[in-house]
Amino acid sequence: MSSFDPLKVLSFDLETTSANPFEARIVTSALVRIDSSGSHPYEMLADPGVEIPEQASKVHGISTEYAREHGRPHDDVVQETISTIEKAWADGYTLVVFNAPYDLTVLHRLEPKFLVRGPVYDPFVMDKICDRYRKGPRTLTALSEHYGVKLDNAHEATADALAAARIAWMQAKRNYATEISSRSVEELMEFQAVGYHEVQTGFAKHLAGKGKDASTVNTSWPMQSFEHRNN
Repeated sequence: MSSFDPLKVLSFDLETTSANPFEARIVTSALVRIDSSGSHPYEMLADPGVEIPEQASKVHGISTEYAREHGRPHDDVVQETISTIEKAWADGYTLVVFNAPYDLTVLHRLEPKFLVRGPVYDPFVMDKICDRYRKGPRTLTALSEHYGVKLDNAHEATADALAAARIAWMQAKRNYATEISSRSVEELMEFQAVGYHEVQTGFAKHLAGKGKDASTVNTSWPMQSFEHRNN
């Protein structure tokens, strides 16, 4: 079985109406296909069909009015996003998603038939697993700086997807080359799922030890379970 190839990926990112994946609707969906022929970005703007909260608009810069005027029907964007991902898997590509339990849960909630049927590589989770005791934030902006990669415009879907792919390349070719190359893509999926569970379980115990509510800490990867609706 082949190992992860950072030059044969579909890098995926959503900007949405909510930080809660169980209530979020899509505002923009970016799908960047990267292979030997280069980088091929494709971004869709959706009319989410609901008001975009001011807090969300401040993050991605898209207002309700703009999305209504220029966006495509929400369900069309959902279905094309899913079909593009499934086509990439069928073609042997790995899906790169920064913090996959958010974006993939959003898709599954919007279309319950969507399931993870191919390899996923999560540069956020790999960083948490392979360098779990490093202090500091692990936002996309922070990790772009840490790995020395370019982030053109944070919270713009295509820019975020490109930055995630660049971080994945650095991890696979430099920082964690041995850990990644020694595993098949299937083994790497298990490595991420088990490692994420361990890290998140430890975080939940840390919160509980301080008397804080740990019931909403998600431990499932690459998609959240529905027991964590308050996450």
